[in-house]
Amino acid sequence: MPRPLVVGNGKLLINFDDKLHMRDLYFPYVGQLNHVGGHFSKLGIWVQGRFSWLDEDGWTRKLGYGQESLVTDVHAHHEHLGISLQIADGVHQRDPIYLKKVCVWNLTSEVREVRLFFNHDFSLNETEVGDTAVYDPILRTIYHYKRNVYIMANGKTDTGGIDQYSVGIKRFNYAEGTWRDAEDGLLSGNPIAQGSVDSTISFSLILQPQEEKALFYWMCIGESYEDVKGLNQYVLESDPERLLSRIAVYWQRWVNKEERDFADLPAEVVNLYKTSLLLVRTQIDQNGAILAANDSDILQFNRDHYSYMWPRDGALIASAMAKAGYTGVVAPFFRFCADALNKDGYLLHKYNPDGSVGSSWHPYIVDGEIQLPIQEDETALVLYALWEQYKSGKQIEDCQALYPTLVRPAARFLLEYVHPELQLPKPSYDLWEERRGIFTFTSAAVFAGLMAAARFAQLFGDDRRYKHYAEGAERIRGAMEKHLYDPEIGRFLRGIYVRADGSVEKDFTVESSLFALFALDVFSVDDPRVARTMEGVKKSLRVDTAIGGIARYQGDYYFKKSHDTVKVPGNPWIICTLWVADWEIAKAKSLDELQEPKNRLAWVVRHALQSGVLSEQLDPYTGAPVSVAPLTWSHSTYVATVLRYLEKVNELR
Repeated sequence: MPRPLVVGNGKLLINFDDKLHMRDLYFPYVGQLNHVGGHFSKLGIWVQGRFSWLDEDGWTRKLGYGQESLVTDVHAHHEHLGISLQIADGVHQRDPIYLKKVCVWNLTSEVREVRLFFNHDFSLNETEVGDTAVYDPILRTIYHYKRNVYIMANGKTDTGGIDQYSVGIKRFNYAEGTWRDAEDGLLSGNPIAQGSVDSTISFSLILQPQEEKALFYWMCIGESYEDVKGLNQYVLESDPERLLSRIAVYWQRWVNKEERDFADLPAEVVNLYKTSLLLVRTQIDQNGAILAANDSDILQFNRDHYSYMWPRDGALIASAMAKAGYTGVVAPFFRFCADALNKDGYLLHKYNPDGSVGSSWHPYIVDGEIQLPIQEDETALVLYALWEQYKSGKQIEDCQALYPTLVRPAARFLLEYVHPELQLPKPSYDLWEERRGIFTFTSAAVFAGLMAAARFAQLFGDDRRYKHYAEGAERIRGAMEKHLYDPEIGRFLRGIYVRADGSVEKDFTVESSLFALFALDVFSVDDPRVARTMEGVKKSLRVDTAIGGIARYQGDYYFKKSHDTVKVPGNPWIICTLWVADWEIAKAKSLDELQEPKNRLAWVVRHALQSGVLSEQLDPYTGAPVSVAPLTWSHSTYVATVLRYLEKVNELR
């Protein structure tokens, strides 16, 4: 299930699903550890003897964000209860504090008591073993703790704080949890439990006919009792309503810090651009990791998740954010990569947010042959993105510090990891992590990485290395023309495979990532070979259904929804559709020719969730999100395409 509402600040990330359950709570790293773990922490309401959780039938829910903000704007209405709610959620821009404001409207002509119940189903440090939940009678709060994780919940109304509480056992020995205790409107008041535990607290409001009142709820997360006690006191002293307002203002200032002329782009396209910037920010850990996605429901697919830093994804996301003016946000990413770099100069498959090596399915040996379990484009694209970062922010000191620790060792590896006969990068795994060979995308990335290294060498007066890196890049480009372009079909190949006997097998599969030929400046956008390749991508990967869009490659099997490979070569992907838009923008010679990519931007807007969240893929028949949402790469690619569109408009004007 997608996560249409995401709030965070680089150290705390909280996700909600479309039923308004809190499904993920990550701390102290974005993407690590998940203290909810995909269970359901939820909100319920009792009105004069009738009880309903907000995930039940009878509620209509509208999910979104406040204007240009990372504070949510959620509306929930229950006709039969005669109640409407407006909910605002936000994470403090600096501290690990989550705040919620719930405005309750009594839609009837009677005086009514309304009780709201907040259930906490935590699994601290991603396990239910050994948790403790306790009511603190001095602070009048509930808190959960285990080792170095403490989560304290509190709140207030116009008349006071927590009205009722209960702590108990969940999912063990037939105990369902304290959420069940809430459904009669009364909580038992049990003050402590250990093991697999949950807690529920409630607040009471007396509402006159047609009256509206607000309550405030918050959670403070820290590494000790003193941490959360201090944060709780900070909320009380600062006033939660004022804090939530300041959060909204901060993000409005943040997303509008760059003055930009959006030309003729419609308001909805601009709004999604700003929403994308904000959502990308939530997926970037303060220590540098840029996470692919943090939707834990993907665990149901293969018992693993997307809460990793893939250097490729991170590099392309960092590049887009730097071009948008957020060089400071992504600068720690490059330091993260420098620290992670292998002593031989390459980056591995993926990393955890704390810098440790992530899980992988790339083996060190296949058919008796020892190999590096890498995707070489990941190392190369980090260098490319660092140069894009420098161009955008001119932070020469940061780049000088990274020159000996990241640029030079990575460039040395790229120069050495070359097939001696073909003069192309040696075989590695492709960007989709599905096959091993020599690919056009990887070769283009290596070219771009070496050119970035050459430019840094030139910038720092290192003339010998400048020549060395630039000549290496040119050798790669020449070998691509010789071995990866097929004159008989008139386009570039996806790649080639070198067999054990030395023979070369060509892969003619049409592949969306061939956009790298022009996007990474390997060949001119006007090169007829590039044009024929990209026209082949547009034609062969078009999803011929009412949903439309562009597939990854012919015969894509990942989350496959159709066996009609003629009409549906694969599910439509947001990033692949935008790559085609990038091609259309790059080759445009008039403003009229920008209408087609402009339409593709509008297509992305139409297929975003109500809140503006973008998924990885879409169902080719229904348009429903497939795989994870939000996917950070989808949002950053949208940002990058909008910027390319605006640059082209200015150029043509």
